[in-house]
Amino acid sequence: MDEVKMVVAHSERATLRIGDVFLKVDADQARIDVEVKAMTLAPVPTPEVLWHKPPVLAIAAVPGTALGRLGEPSAASPAAWAAAGATIRRLHDAPLPPWPGQASRGLDELAADLHRECEWLVTNGVLPADLVTRNRQVAEVALRPWTPVFTHGDLQIDHVFVDGDGITGIIDWSEAGQGDALYDLATLTLGHEEHLGDVVTGYGTDVDLDVIRAWWSLRSLLNVRWLVEHGFDPFAPGCEVDVLRSRL
Repeated sequence: MDEVKMVVAHSERATLRIGDVFLKVDADQARIDVEVKAMTLAPVPTPEVLWHKPPVLAIAAVPGTALGRLGEPSAASPAAWAAAGATIRRLHDAPLPPWPGQASRGLDELAADLHRECEWLVTNGVLPADLVTRNRQVAEVALRPWTPVFTHGDLQIDHVFVDGDGITGIIDWSEAGQGDALYDLATLTLGHEEHLGDVVTGYGTDVDLDVIRAWWSLRSLLNVRWLVEHGFDPFAPGCEVDVLRSRL
């Protein structure tokens, strides 16, 4: 019998791997529904859906290895990073999905979220006030109008799989929907600024690098509390807090 491996687990969801099958159990059925719909619509490589019986989704493992890990140097080639950029461009050029997605929050909601999280970080002594203030200033550059595109919504580096210089699959689509294209590019390159140029080269169009850097700060500021409360460590080397420190 294949070994059962816990990939991730917290109060909202859990993912187990049994051989080449991943079982995703989610307390929020809507997230699973979005994931299945998004993988059906996305014009990029995605995992094969084996079966779907709420609250469980079974998907096949995609070949290859993750583009990298947050907090670790990426072993992938510049060409693989460029291929990731080209793949993201195909997704962003696709017709919009018929649901908003997590990355489509309005500017007022994002500004309110930013204010709340910055207050929490300082009031609770999680981060120094000057670090929060500087990153808040950087983050506010991302709070501008954008044209919605089909976004992955959680395009972390370990959600993109490669084999050599090619993309073999993108996983974890539960946050997909309409959103800001630069949010996806920023999420992919968070903590890996050295590969931003490769990704933009593959993406194949002019992008505002200042907005991508702003999303690095904004995403990190918004995520620190969630990570702490769900048993993850944003203070690990190369992770969210180091991203914030790099803006000073």
